[in-house]
Amino acid sequence: MSTQAGGVPVLVLKEGSSRSRGHEAQHANIMAAQIVAEAVKSALGPKGMDKMLVGSFGDVTITSDGRTILDEMDIQHPAAKMMVEVAKTQDEEVGDGTTTAVIVAGELLGNAEELVDKKVHPTVIIDGYRKAADKALETLEKIAITVKPTDKESLKKVAMTSMASKLVAQNREQLAELTVDAILYVAEKVGEEYRVDLDDIMVEKKPGESITDTKLIKGIVLDKEVVHPGMPKRVEKARIALLDTALEIKKTEFDAKINIETPEQMETFLKEEENMLRDLVDKIVKTGANLLVCQKGIDDMVQHFLARKGISAIRRAKKSDMEKLGKATGGKVVTSLEDITKKDLGYAELVEERKIGDDKMTFIEGCKNPRSVAILIRGGTERIVDEAERSIHDALCVVRDVVQEPKIVAGGGSPEMEVARVLREYADTLLGREALAVQQYAEALEAVPTTLSDNAGLDPIDIISELRARHEKGEIWVGVDVHEGKVKDMEKLEVYEPLVVKKQVIKSATEAATMILKIDDIIAAGKTKMPPMPPSGPGGMPGGYGGMPPEY
Repeated sequence: MSTQAGGVPVLVLKEGSSRSRGHEAQHANIMAAQIVAEAVKSALGPKGMDKMLVGSFGDVTITSDGRTILDEMDIQHPAAKMMVEVAKTQDEEVGDGTTTAVIVAGELLGNAEELVDKKVHPTVIIDGYRKAADKALETLEKIAITVKPTDKESLKKVAMTSMASKLVAQNREQLAELTVDAILYVAEKVGEEYRVDLDDIMVEKKPGESITDTKLIKGIVLDKEVVHPGMPKRVEKARIALLDTALEIKKTEFDAKINIETPEQMETFLKEEENMLRDLVDKIVKTGANLLVCQKGIDDMVQHFLARKGISAIRRAKKSDMEKLGKATGGKVVTSLEDITKKDLGYAELVEERKIGDDKMTFIEGCKNPRSVAILIRGGTERIVDEAERSIHDALCVVRDVVQEPKIVAGGGSPEMEVARVLREYADTLLGREALAVQQYAEALEAVPTTLSDNAGLDPIDIISELRARHEKGEIWVGVDVHEGKVKDMEKLEVYEPLVVKKQVIKSATEAATMILKIDDIIAAGKTKMPPMPPSGPGGMPGGYGGMPPEY
């Protein structure tokens, strides 16, 4: 890019840089963001379709999860990348509603462009959007239904709604039970509120059997087997020692030489080593433990001694699994065998090694304090198991959201329609061009029921006009029933979603849209060129590879 100064060109940007400004830049950004929204649109709702994503190495993902779709798509455009971040934020904050957030952000931008074309300044649109977002959040709070955080029925309905649009929709009732039980097991009461840490719920997946065989284990599943064939594979009333130290003789920190001159000395040396290992085992035996879970390695000799004493052992358990085991069994992870006592042991009713598919896994069940639980997901193929895991993750997140903030709204696009109605009334009270922005915001929210009906093969125009008419009459929870293909009261159909999810959709979509709208100039540096290859073959060999004549 150069400018003329007194007839002399002045170079400001590096050669190869490109720049687009004003309306052209806005149009490019908005278009990129809309293309991303378009890509996930057809995945919304119970009648949404799945996407098959094939990675550069040929690995296949089949999913309808907005975040996964956008993560797997190799998106280059900077504005489109911001839409991926919207999905990411939504997923990390509340775990569900990723597709909705991206669709709303895309619509907000599309509607803003219409206003820009009518000569409304982007900052006016941004102010209008911010006012509309505040009003939308206030309205959602007002219409939300308060529930009890431990009310199983309400939580189950929320989980079922979350899974209705997923691959596991047929089995959602059974899976909703599992997820609600899992969350309630690990929920802790802090003052008047509940706290839930999803890390306390272990999700293990193994292809085989079918989704109906997915189980909740009130304890832990370790993807490990018992280390020695002579050890018991089933331990009842297990007293569990949790170790974070290797059961082997440590190498010295410094170099030392031992001169052994006679076979007797050799014998003594080996005997001493054996005695040291025996001592390690004796310390464990003294505590009364009959199961040992070790985060590090266990020497072969130690395995032999433990087997002789009838103690089962598992080695190289993951650090995260050790922490969960500590929570579930009430045991303490000990870093030095010198300090281990009876008090440090955890307890479980049953520990058993079972064959699941081709692998052996160890189940630790009936823990005295299941502050940590496990869900073992089964399914016909690896793809199904992966998608089931994503669906269960979403369901766990929405149940957690309601337990932590016990307010829900109905689904099926009804809260969006109600907020849009309130925003239209609010726009009438505003003066000037901001009112136009608020109206466009209301229209963007209506994209949710529009897309739901579109994906179900219904006529969006009929559906939206009926929804508008009934919301005007004060029927707050009227939304799209995609199964019947009609407009119905979603509260009666028991389709519920957490309030937090809807609020986060508004927050993240508005922030992303306003950020993209604020950009009026794109200055892109030129691509760095790869240095040219030397004329000879790799490694400086003349001609072909490795000194071969060129025709090879």
